[in-house]
Amino acid sequence: MPPKREREDVPVVNIDSSDDENGAGPGTSNASSSKTPSHSQARPQVQQQNNSASNTPLSASNNQLLQSRSFWKAGDYVVGPTSKPAPAEGYLDHARVHPKFLHSNATSHKWAFGAIAELLDNAVDEIQNGATFVKIDKLDILEDNSPALLFLDDGGGMDPEAIRKCMSLGYSSKKSKTTIGQYGNGFKTSTMRLGADAIVFSRATRLSRTTQSVGLLSYTFLCKTGQDDVIVPMIDFDLSGHWAEPIIYSSQEDWSENLKTILDWSPFESKEELMLQFKDIGSHGTKILIYNLWLNDEGIYELSFDDDAEDIRLRDEVNRGAQTKLRKSTVQLQSHISYCLRYSLRAYASVLYLRKFPNFQIILRGKPVNWFDIADELKYSKVMTYRPQLAMPTNEVTVNITIGFLKEAPSINVSGYNVYHKNRLIKPFWKVTGDGSSRGNGVVGVLEANFVEPAHDKQDFERSLLFTRLEARLKQMIMEYWKGHCHLVGYQPPNFKSQNVQKEVHLQRLARHESKSHNELPADQQHIDLVSDHEDLSSDQPIVGLQPDGVHYLNNEQHVTSLGTQRPRSADQICEENIELFKRCEEYMLRETRLKQTVEDLEKELVEIKGKCAEISLILEAKRKKKKIKAHTEKV
Repeated sequence: MPPKREREDVPVVNIDSSDDENGAGPGTSNASSSKTPSHSQARPQVQQQNNSASNTPLSASNNQLLQSRSFWKAGDYVVGPTSKPAPAEGYLDHARVHPKFLHSNATSHKWAFGAIAELLDNAVDEIQNGATFVKIDKLDILEDNSPALLFLDDGGGMDPEAIRKCMSLGYSSKKSKTTIGQYGNGFKTSTMRLGADAIVFSRATRLSRTTQSVGLLSYTFLCKTGQDDVIVPMIDFDLSGHWAEPIIYSSQEDWSENLKTILDWSPFESKEELMLQFKDIGSHGTKILIYNLWLNDEGIYELSFDDDAEDIRLRDEVNRGAQTKLRKSTVQLQSHISYCLRYSLRAYASVLYLRKFPNFQIILRGKPVNWFDIADELKYSKVMTYRPQLAMPTNEVTVNITIGFLKEAPSINVSGYNVYHKNRLIKPFWKVTGDGSSRGNGVVGVLEANFVEPAHDKQDFERSLLFTRLEARLKQMIMEYWKGHCHLVGYQPPNFKSQNVQKEVHLQRLARHESKSHNELPADQQHIDLVSDHEDLSSDQPIVGLQPDGVHYLNNEQHVTSLGTQRPRSADQICEENIELFKRCEEYMLRETRLKQTVEDLEKELVEIKGKCAEISLILEAKRKKKKIKAHTEKV
C-alpha cells in the first residue's frame, strides 16, 4: 500500500525475535525511526459487503508494482543503503531480522489453505479459554474495492504482553498436549502468506484488568520505508476505568507516533475508526484483518470470493479442472471431498479436524461449516492396530486405523490415508501405494499419529525413522485389506488368474478322459444326436460344465449338442460368479465361526452341568450315608 503523504521520522515499536518471556514483554520494546519517501496514498476504508471486483486484475503503473503484489515475487525487491545510528550509551546493539525474512519465512506455506488452517488452529486452541466460534469472512476496502480477509474469534484474547509474544518470531507459550500450535511461527507465516499486511485487534481481561491492543505487521510499510529490521507498531489501552486510557511505556510522544504509523499504513483514518473495530469483538476475543492480498501470476487475486457466496476458493485450483467436456467419471471425481478440498475452503475446513468440537463452530462467510467424518463414508470397513517402536519402551502407543472402501468405489479412483496429528489433518488422502497399479484403488484409511512430529507448515511430517516405519506398515495394511476385500466391490482378486489356470487344467483332463471313454464305445454308440424338444431328461443327468465341481445339471428345457460341450461365457460373467463364490465362502466362514463359538459355549455348559451333577451326587451320597447311620443307630 503506497504511503499517503510525506512524513517525518516515525518512531515505532521494534519487536525482536524472542524465545523467552522476558524478552517479549511491553517493557522491552525499542524505538526506531525511518524516513518515509514522498508518495501519494489513497485512504482505503473497510466495509463488509458481497459485491467485489476481485476477479479483475489490479492495474499497475509498472511491472515492478505488479510483481510486488505476487507472493512468489514479493521478495525480489532491492534494498537501498541504510544507516542506523549507534546504540545509545547503556544499550546493547541487537541482531536484526530483515523484512525479507518475513517473506522467505512465509514461503514454507506452498498452499494458501495451509496458511488459513494455521489461523484456524489458533482459534481452536482458544477453546480452552472459552472460545465458541471463529468467523472467516471477506471485507471490502472501499477506496480501491480490494478484498480483505477477516478472522474473528471469541477466545480469551491477548493482553499487551501476549500480543507482543504473538507478533515476535519463534516464541510459543503453548505447552499443552492438547494445543495444536507449538512453534510460535504460525501467525507470522500464515498472515504474510495470504497478504502483504495484517492488523490485529485483541481485547482481554487478566487479573481483573481489561485491556485492548492494536498491532500492525506490514510488509508494505517495511519495504516502502526501506527498513532493515522487522518493526511492528503497537498501541495498548486500559479499559479498567470509564473510558479507554492509553498505556504509556516510554512517553506520550512515542505512543502517538505508533498510532500515527498504524493509521498511515492501515485501512483506517482515525483513532475513532480503530476503536470501532472492537465493537464486534465483545468483552474478549481477537480480530485479524489481512489486506493487500497476494495476486497470482496472471495478476488476479489468488483467493476467489465470487465463485461461491458461502465459500472461499483457490482460483488456480478451480481453473485447473475447468474443461468444456468432461467424462462422467471425471465429474464424479471432482465432486468428491478428496478433490474439493484442494480448492474449496469449506470442504477443507469440514475435514480439518478429526473429532467434532461439541461447543465450537467454524463460520465461513456467515454459514457454519458442517463437520465431515471420512470414516463414515467407508464400506466394508475394519479397524487395524499399529504399535510404533518408540525410543522409550515404557511409553507404549497403540494407534487405531480405520480402513475400508469408499462408498463410490470402484466408480472413482481415490485412495490413501488421512493422517491427523492432535486432531488436526496433516496429510489428506496420502497415497502410499505406487502409481500405475490398480491394487489399493478405492481403499481409504483414517488415523491419528501423535507419535510423529509434523513439519512447520503442518502439511507433512518430519522424515524421521518413526515416520518411515509408519509409511511401510500403512502400505502393508492396504495390500492386506485389498487382498481380502477387493472382490466385494468388483475388482479381480490377486490370485484370480491362478485359479482360472487350475480350472482350465482340470477341464482339459476331464475332456481327455471323456474322449478316451467315447473312443472305447461301439461304433453305433459313438455319436449322440441332439435331444428332441419332447424328450424328457432327468434332472440328475450329469453333464460336464463350468461349475466349480465340474458338473452341471440340465432341466427339460435345456439342449445338449454333444457330451462335454462347454457354453462360452464372458469375463464379466465369470467375475460375477467368482464374486458370488467369495461371498458364499465368507458366509460359510462366518457360519463356521458361529458354530465354533456355539460348540465352545455348549462345552462350557456341559462342564458346568457335569460339575453340578457331581455336586448333586455328593449331596445324595451324603444323605444316603446319613440315612444308613440313622437306621443303624435306631436298631442299636
